[in-house]
Amino acid sequence: MPFVDIETNLAASKFSEGFLKKLCSATAAALGKPEERMNLVVKAGLQMLIAGSCSSCVVLSVSAIGVTDTAEKNREHSAKLFPFLTEELGLAEDRIVIRFYALEPHQVGKKGTVMSFL
Repeated sequence: MPFVDIETNLAASKFSEGFLKKLCSATAAALGKPEERMNLVVKAGLQMLIAGSCSSCVVLSVSAIGVTDTAEKNREHSAKLFPFLTEELGLAEDRIVIRFYALEPHQVGKKGTVMSFL
């Protein structure tokens, strides 16, 4: 049950339903998870600064159980996600940052319990 959050200073109009579906497919494929388990949130129009510049930028946060827990895995995910983001958003790689968070099953609640018991 991965969680994908985008924080950006780009306008909300840049993130159509079509973009969200493409992002869902791209992140699911990169993480090896089914699309129906993905959870996405876009926070657009924020005041942001990356590398000393307020130019258009994105911070993508990816939290998941079992697939974001090593540098090797995250390097592979990053290599798959950067081309998608640069192409779809028209940003250079240096205007995108990806943060990976490893989750444990007891940290994700669903259906009145936690993933440990499902």
